[in-house]
Order: sequence, then structure tokens, then C-alpha cells
Amino acid sequence: MPTQTAAEHELALLIVDALNLETIDPAQIDPHAPLFGGDLGLDSIDALEIALAVSKRYGMQLRSDHPDNQRIFSSLHALSEHIERERTV
Repeated sequence: MPTQTAAEHELALLIVDALNLETIDPAQIDPHAPLFGGDLGLDSIDALEIALAVSKRYGMQLRSDHPDNQRIFSSLHALSEHIERERTV
């Protein structure tokens, strides 16, 4: 399993906490595995919860009408990269 970066691990902790995924070890989330439709079993409601948690933690908005949402939410790695890129703008 690929190793998480520090930013990916922080985001994995946030996701597990925000979604109350008590049975999931954040360190075991594969950064390149699909967030939705994969082992985590996340759905569109979970995406809204993740967006809210990211907004609170990082002070940035993940808009539901963003044209790249499918890519942004495709994996822990993609979401982490998007957050890092947006935070530096």
C-alpha cells in the first residue's frame, strides 16, 4: 500500500472523524484508492460532510458546482493536492 504524505494523513484523520468511521484506521486509507464506490463505502452525502469539514479546517470552500469535482474527490491524494493548491492561492 502506498504511504500517505503528512497532508494526506491529516486529511484522512479529518475524513474518518467527520464521517464517524470508527472502524477505519486513517493510516490504512490508500491515498490513490477511490474515495467513493470503493472500500470506504462513501456516498454523495459523505461528500457534503467532507466538504463541510474541509471548509471548517482549512478555511476554503469545496463547491458542489465545481466542474472538476469528480477529479477532486476521486481519491485522498487528489483531494489533498487540491486543498494544498487552493490554500496557496
